Amino acid sequence: MDAGTRPAQLDSPVVARFIKIGSRLNTRLYRLTRGKLGGTWRVGAALRKPTPVCLLTTVGRKSGQKRTVPLLYLRDGQAIVLVASQGGLPKNPSWYYNVRDEPAVSIQIGGDDRAYVARIAGDAERAELWPRLVDLYADFDTYAAWTDRAIPVVVCEPA
Repeated sequence: MDAGTRPAQLDSPVVARFIKIGSRLNTRLYRLTRGKLGGTWRVGAALRKPTPVCLLTTVGRKSGQKRTVPLLYLRDGQAIVLVASQGGLPKNPSWYYNVRDEPAVSIQIGGDDRAYVARIAGDAERAELWPRLVDLYADFDTYAAWTDRAIPVVVCEPA
């Protein structure tokens, strides 16, 4: 299989359910331990190079309810940079649309939970950030090869 072909088994409903359960469990453990458990991703490219995890809380664009997801992140000065990769799926993750429609978010890193304002990086800024994101987690490049969409980069600045 070449890097441009997403493995079909990743699109299984069983895998989707496992990811959803794992995400919820990670969020609970992260909150309970202030990031001591669930605060580092060690899967895929992160097996050898652990990657930091934050909790992003958005307001659901349809439900109006708060939604929290664990995500890999990159610090860029005071900003937190997120990638809407969804493992290279053809569609953006739900949190991306929540952020697009309501940019007021909160991000928890360890025990620190702060308010941010999120924005979608433009093409030039995305191009500047992408190599740093791939250096953080090399699988982002693999995910980009698996989809026809330009994977959005979201920059969150302190509110």
